[in-house]
Parts: sequence; structure tokens; C-alpha cells
Amino acid sequence: MAIKRFGVSLDELVLGELDELVTKHQFPNRSQAIRYLIKSHLIADNWEENRDVAGTVTLLYDHHKRDISGQSNDIQHDHHHLVLSMQHIHLDHNNCLETITLKGRASELIDLSDKLIGMKGVKHGKLVMSSLD
Repeated sequence: MAIKRFGVSLDELVLGELDELVTKHQFPNRSQAIRYLIKSHLIADNWEENRDVAGTVTLLYDHHKRDISGQSNDIQHDHHHLVLSMQHIHLDHNNCLETITLKGRASELIDLSDKLIGMKGVKHGKLVMSSLD
């Protein structure tokens, strides 16, 4: 992919905030920070426009509580067309971590993740989506 150079004019306050972002995220330069911001905005547009996206749902739960593994599997089977893979990790005697890789329309991934994260006994859950572009 060819790189194109262009000039950007920013007021001092916005430039200072950009430099803080560069430092915070340890970007090598301002250009990388600007690419990051543009990509983040485009990904958000894809969610809002219900485009095809890829993502992961991460769940942390106590596997002794209410057959959460079975419930998670049942929900995933009901949405098998969205689920690409699932990894189940035993963190310790009580805690399990599941990562579920998904692909489909943004609204469908949000709906599925809400069902998974909303299961009784889930300590923490998060959906991360990215555009396919």
C-alpha cells in the first residue's frame, strides 16, 4: 500500500492532545496516532451501519456457578453462523476464561455478546469488534 503525505493544520490545544495520545499509546509518531484515530472512527461507522465485522467476546466466570459452560455452549450453538471458534481456559480452580471469535453483522455480534455477557455468574465480559476492511 502506497503512503501519501499531506499537511494537517491543528490549533495548539488539539495538537497538544494529539501529542498526549502519542505518548499514552506509545505511538512512534503523530502519523501513527492519526491512522489509529481514523481507523477507530471507521470501525465505529461500520458498527453503526451494521456492516460485516469480526470480533471476540471475552468472558470471565466461576465455572462452579450454574453450569455457565453449558449455557455458553447452548447460546453459541443458537448462533453457530456467527461463531468461528471458542477457547476455554482454566485460570485456577474456580475461574475460567472463554474467548469466542465471531464474524457477522455488527448488530448480530452485539446481540450475541449481550446474551453471553448477561449470563448469571459472569464476573466480567467484553466485546471487541473490528472492521474487515
